[in-house]
Amino acid sequence: MPVRSHDLHGSAPDKSAAALLLIDVINDFEFPDGEQLLQLALPAAKKIASLKKRARDAGIPAIYVNDNFGRWRSDFKKIVAHCRNESRGKQFLELLLPDEDDYFVLKPKNSGFYSTTLDLLLTHLGAKHLILTGIQGNNCVLFTANDAYMRDYKLFVPSDCTASNTVEENQHALAQMQNVLKADISIAEEVDLKAISS
Repeated sequence: MPVRSHDLHGSAPDKSAAALLLIDVINDFEFPDGEQLLQLALPAAKKIASLKKRARDAGIPAIYVNDNFGRWRSDFKKIVAHCRNESRGKQFLELLLPDEDDYFVLKPKNSGFYSTTLDLLLTHLGAKHLILTGIQGNNCVLFTANDAYMRDYKLFVPSDCTASNTVEENQHALAQMQNVLKADISIAEEVDLKAISS
């Protein structure tokens, strides 16, 4: 379990040099090309679930960074309930349900940093290394990685933990993150969680 902080505000009770971001995994896939994306995303969901368990064992907190679907009055639990209610993405979601002590940040746009509390949360955690997972690799994961890089985070984007509408688009996005943003895109099993969390 993560080291507990004695922050009087209680904003982020955990302390960790690393954080695992699950980007837009609470998803109903009810949009054009959603079925195609879902087929590519299901294998990634299994890898993300395994990585999340390993991260928890290493004391690395999980942060769900999720689109608000344009519902400005919604909260995270309502979004989870919506996606579990016989949506196309139900099977995907069941693999990645949040735990009670996970964090969540709702975002209005592509990047997890844009007009959200993510930066403040990461500051309270003391995180310097970010592991980015989720969908879509060539959109919200890429935009979040861009903003993280500009904030001097060391990035890990496991290549088997993201999905886009096509394999080619995902591979191109991963190459961009590796070459431009200096991200480590090794597969999830090769990420040394103990090393980056200390």
